[in-house]
Amino acid sequence: MESATPVIVAIDGPSGTGKSSTSKAVAAQLGLSYLDTGAQYRAITWWMVHNGIDTGDRAAIAAAAGKPEIVSGTDPLNPTITVDGVDVSGPIRTQEVTSKVSAVSAVPDVRARITELQRSLAATAERGIVVEGRDIGTTVLPDADLKVFLTASPEARAARRSGELRGADIHTTREALIKRDAADSSRKTSPLAKADDAVEVDTTDLTLPQVIDCVVTLVEEKRAGK
Repeated sequence: MESATPVIVAIDGPSGTGKSSTSKAVAAQLGLSYLDTGAQYRAITWWMVHNGIDTGDRAAIAAAAGKPEIVSGTDPLNPTITVDGVDVSGPIRTQEVTSKVSAVSAVPDVRARITELQRSLAATAERGIVVEGRDIGTTVLPDADLKVFLTASPEARAARRSGELRGADIHTTREALIKRDAADSSRKTSPLAKADDAVEVDTTDLTLPQVIDCVVTLVEEKRAGK
């Protein structure tokens, strides 16, 4: 379903709340582009690791932040991401990258670089776009037409994420999620936070189709009111 009215939708929230699945499905259903901003931060983290940059050295990360060429495909049915022309959709999901992405993402030079990419993609999305991340509604696209903040209990999020990781220990996964939440929420530059005008949706007791329907309804209501 295409619409003549472009709409920019920001979906934020911590890991395991259903952000990616919801965002892709909403974009596909409404004929919008889709951007996974977390994949961009994972991509630049992968590049740092792949090129021997010490991810504990903020100065080294800052100095290299402008070097990799990161390109995000915005088709919700086939989102792609390349670094210097290499498909990294698989490598960026490794535990090594996951364990280092918060540290790399916290460096202001990295956030400035990636935020610029995100705003450019949003500005050129002719049909509109669903952008998911952690600071979209607060920092990247503060003027988004609709802001949604997904939440869920740590237990529910851990269960979902351990399922995605094919049988990972739920307790270990829960502790890792809480640790990453703390790191992302406490960083000085663009922390994970709910925008004042965001609609909060608790997905703990909702199925994925229910969450998708909820967000689609919010988008359609916003379009109707424009």
